[in-house]
Amino acid sequence: MKRFTLAAGLMASVALPTAGLSTELEVTHWWTSGGEAAAVAELAKAFDASGDKWVDGAIAGGGDTARPIMISRITGGDPMGATQFNHGQQALELVEAGLMLDLTDVAEAEGWKDKIYPPSLLDSCTVDGRIYCAPVNIHSPEWLWLSNKVYEDLGIPVPTNWNEFVATAPQVEAAGKIPLALGGQPWQSNLAFGAITVAVAGLDVWKQVNIEKNMDVAAGPEMAAVFAAAADARKLAAKSTVQDWNQATNLVITDQAAGQIMGDWAQGEFQVAGEVAGVDYTCLPGLGLNAYLSTGGDAFYFPKLDDPEKEAAQKRLAALLVSPEAQVAFNLKKGSLPVRGDVDLAAANDCMKKGLEILAGGNIMPSGDQVWSPDVQTQLGDLQAEFWKSDMAAADAHAKYVEILQSGL
Repeated sequence: MKRFTLAAGLMASVALPTAGLSTELEVTHWWTSGGEAAAVAELAKAFDASGDKWVDGAIAGGGDTARPIMISRITGGDPMGATQFNHGQQALELVEAGLMLDLTDVAEAEGWKDKIYPPSLLDSCTVDGRIYCAPVNIHSPEWLWLSNKVYEDLGIPVPTNWNEFVATAPQVEAAGKIPLALGGQPWQSNLAFGAITVAVAGLDVWKQVNIEKNMDVAAGPEMAAVFAAAADARKLAAKSTVQDWNQATNLVITDQAAGQIMGDWAQGEFQVAGEVAGVDYTCLPGLGLNAYLSTGGDAFYFPKLDDPEKEAAQKRLAALLVSPEAQVAFNLKKGSLPVRGDVDLAAANDCMKKGLEILAGGNIMPSGDQVWSPDVQTQLGDLQAEFWKSDMAAADAHAKYVEILQSGL
């Protein structure tokens, strides 16, 4: 088991390949919120300090907007130097088409196999025994973020789990507040559903449905209860009219909403706003019901370029992204967990420490991106978008959900 050090000093730096002349690399990503921009600036600063040049190619609108643009450029003959994707199968077809740079030599030289934890992160980068991406973080979406002030003003305790949160919603609403902040982008409702699944049904059911592909369990009473809980959440979010996820987070930060289901990257927004974990806001991994985290997140892929100098710079950047220093600087700003267990995170706030404890304890699972094809993921996202924006009955949504999963078998 890898152990995360919260008080020890930084491990020795990895030896990065030395650069000759400075080489520019365009890096595309969808990190544009305040917390995200602060985090990606740490990577750019480190790459520039190494002698090369990070040319930022941020694409606003989130991954659903950015990925088609990135893929179109790569397949259309206008590749960037490096590009963000989520862990999983999003870049699999690009790798199989021979469009991505093989990083196996970098991974072996830097000892990634022994340093990256959990192993599923590197497995997601591996195709036919070769490594094609550099993981940079672990992001878990199963968090409930709460405004302490909303509850203090009501004179009631801050909820400790999803059930208590739902029970207090009438009081929150009576005070003119939004019980649940939720942005209008489809991926946000899909994320909320996934978090509710783990919280309400538990990890065993999740594994039976998503890993074992047990369609009887998918159609069973445990998942029916999940859809019923999602219908409750839909009502709580009815008055949330913002679009972007960080706008929804801001409703919690400014005490206009009581809570939000969002990934641990929300920490970056609270941090930029000067909020203190455990004082101004409360974070509940697994919605306070099941302390499990999925180990999705972000990785960088490097499209093949017909330029030896740029290829060398790509490999330098790949090594740097996994280095201890970059892992600490980036993840402390991002709110995500590092991909290696030998770094110093003494500066981590209470919420990050909760995530680190869960990760070190092994209460983890793969993300949906790692167990279902992009086509199934898209269909599930479309279903959740329709469900959360309409009055579709929970039973009807459940039936469509099972149908979609069966199509991916």
